[in-house]
Amino acid sequence: MSELDFALINRLHEVLDRRPATEAELRSLKEQAEGWERALGGQVESSERRLRRLNANPASSLAQIASELRRVERLRPQLTEVRSLLAELEHRARQLRTEWLLSQATSAKVPTSRRPTGRRP
Repeated sequence: MSELDFALINRLHEVLDRRPATEAELRSLKEQAEGWERALGGQVESSERRLRRLNANPASSLAQIASELRRVERLRPQLTEVRSLLAELEHRARQLRTEWLLSQATSAKVPTSRRPTGRRP
């Protein structure tokens, strides 16, 4: 996992722990996490294809197969984590949008005072 991945994970956890975030930051985090998800998914698929080829070839060494299995075992938990974080981020973004809409609706309800109609009693 790269330093960027750790920074992304940390910021996702901060946002999910209800630390402040703007709508733009939520979109950016979502895009970054989706990119990470695609990259990890591609790596897992690539290793699985390699494993199928190695398995089909009787000349393949056990060391090659073990290496790919270790790679998949290392990547799968990361992929599961990013998918879970994305789902939580989407839920958090919906909460923030709902809170914002409610605050807008509440602030729009300005108490109306009875204005004189211009008629004299």
